[in-house]
Amino acid sequence: MKTIQETEQDIIDEFAVFDDWMDKYAYLIEIGSATEGMEEGQKTEENLIKGCQSQVWFHAEMRDGLLYFHADSDAIITKGIAGLLVRVFSGHKPEEILQADLKFIDEIGLTQHLSPTRANGLLSMVKQIRMYALAFNNLPTT
Repeated sequence: MKTIQETEQDIIDEFAVFDDWMDKYAYLIEIGSATEGMEEGQKTEENLIKGCQSQVWFHAEMRDGLLYFHADSDAIITKGIAGLLVRVFSGHKPEEILQADLKFIDEIGLTQHLSPTRANGLLSMVKQIRMYALAFNNLPTT
């Protein structure tokens, strides 16, 4: 399993091959199309991310001390962004997630090139992932 930093670097390298933002958007759409959605039963009000223009759901579960995320959205670019976040964070310990600096978001230019509402949605997704990590990190281990 790669570290969060290694996965971030992979994403930075993947986006570096594109010279203009239309190509990067096309790649986000491709990622969104390839991201496995969630079961309808998981698309609940509880899993809905507040602060996003489109509907975005995140679900987290802990297995063997590692957090796994599932995400879905009714907007394909947003689903691509969610897919990147799932790729970076799934399969890691909550404390690793809480310590991640998320440099890839700035490095690939997401914050500069997203509309204000999408950028706000991205921040809301990251905040929710950190909230899950915090909640699972504080659970007693049996």
